[in-house]
Amino acid sequence: MKEKFVKSTIILLIGGFITKILGMFIKIVMSRLIGTTGLGLYMLILPTFSLFIGLSQFGLPVAISKLVSEDTKNNKKLFFSILPVSITINLLLIVAIFLFAPFLAINLLHNKDSYLSILAIALVLPFTSISSICRSYFFGKEKMFPHILSNILEDVVRLGLMVIGVPFFLKYGVKYAVCYIVLSNIISEFLSIIVLLLFLPKNIKINKQDLKLSRQYIKESLSIGIPNTTGRLIGSIGYFFEPIILSSILIKLGYSNNFITKEYGILSGYVMPLVLLPSFFTLAISQALLPIVSREYVRNKKSYVKNKIRQAIFVSLLIGIPVTILFVCMPEFFLNIIYHTSLGVNYMKVLAPICLFQYIQSPLSFSLDAMGKSKSNFYISTLGVIVRVISLCIFSFLNIGLWGLIISICLNVLVVTFLDLKQVNKALEN
Repeated sequence: MKEKFVKSTIILLIGGFITKILGMFIKIVMSRLIGTTGLGLYMLILPTFSLFIGLSQFGLPVAISKLVSEDTKNNKKLFFSILPVSITINLLLIVAIFLFAPFLAINLLHNKDSYLSILAIALVLPFTSISSICRSYFFGKEKMFPHILSNILEDVVRLGLMVIGVPFFLKYGVKYAVCYIVLSNIISEFLSIIVLLLFLPKNIKINKQDLKLSRQYIKESLSIGIPNTTGRLIGSIGYFFEPIILSSILIKLGYSNNFITKEYGILSGYVMPLVLLPSFFTLAISQALLPIVSREYVRNKKSYVKNKIRQAIFVSLLIGIPVTILFVCMPEFFLNIIYHTSLGVNYMKVLAPICLFQYIQSPLSFSLDAMGKSKSNFYISTLGVIVRVISLCIFSFLNIGLWGLIISICLNVLVVTFLDLKQVNKALEN
C-alpha cells in the first residue's frame, strides 16, 4: 500500500512538473502573442470561466474518486448513473450563459470585448465535465498515468493551436484571439477524453443492468458532490465578482479602465501563476492522498491517515519554503526570465510568503473530502470568501490601487488554511 502511494505520488509529481512547465510555456506564449491588453482581457473572463467549470462539474469528479476508491460499488453503473446528471447540468448552463452573456460582459465585467469569450465558455463546458469524470475513475483506482498522459497531450495541443491560430485571429482584433483561445479547449479536452477511454480495461463488458440509473448511486454522489461543489462554487462566485467589485470601486475613485485591466492582468497573469508554481507538487501529493485517506478512514485507521497527511504537509513545505525564499529575494529575475518583464515585482514580494500557507491548503482540503467532511470544506470556503470580499471592498476604498485586492487575497489564504488544519485535527481525534 505504501509503495503504491509513493509510486502514485512520483508519477503525479513528474507528470505535474511536465504539465506545469507546459502551462507556464503556454502562458508565456499567450502573453507574447496577445500582449498585456489581451492577457488582461483573458484574465478578466477567467473567473467567469472558473465559475462555470465549477458549476458544470458539480463536485461529481471528487464523489466518483471517493466512491471508486472504497471499492464497494459497481463502477460501470456508477459512471452511467452520473453521466446523465452531468449532461443535464451542462445543458442548463449552456442555455443560461447564452441568455445572460450580454449582461455579464457589459454590466458586470464592464468590458463589451469579453462577450464572445463568454459565449465560447458555454461550448467548452461539456467537454471539461466529461473529461473530469473520466479522470476521477482513474484517481479512485490509483492509476495516475492515464491522467498525466491526457494532461500532457491536452497542453501540447493547446499550445500548438495557440501558435497556429492566434496570429490569424489577431488580424481581426484581440477579442477574437481571446475567444479562439477559449474555444481551443474543446479540441484539447476531446482528445484528452479519447486518451482516457483508451486506458479502460479491454475486457470490460457493459450489459443492460449497468446502463440502468441507480438512484442510490446518484444520491451518494450528490451527497458528496453538492457540499463540495457548493464550497467551490462559493469560491468561484467570489473569484467571479472579484474583478467586478474591484473595477467598480476603482472606477468610482477615478482609476481608468485601462489601468485596472493592465494591473489586474499583471497580478493574475504574471505574479499569481509564478508564486503558485510549487502548488502543482502539493496538488500531485493531494491527488495521490485522496483514495488512500478515503479507504483507510472508512476502516478507522486514523493514526495511519494522520501520518500520511503529516507527510504530505511536510513534503509540501519542503518544496515551498526554498522556492518562497527565492521569490522574495529575486522576484525581478524570475519575472524577467519567464515573462521578459519586471512588472509586478512588489506584488510578488508580498504574496510569495503568504502563498506558503496556500501550498498546504491542498492536502488539507483533499483530506477533508476523503474523510467525508465536505460540509466542513463548504463552511470554510464560504467564510474565506466572505473575508476576501469584505476586505476587498474595505481596502479598495483606501485608494491604494490593486493593493486592496492583494491584502484580501492574503487574509483569505490565512483564514482558510488555519480553519482547514483545525477541522482535519478534529476529524482525526481518537
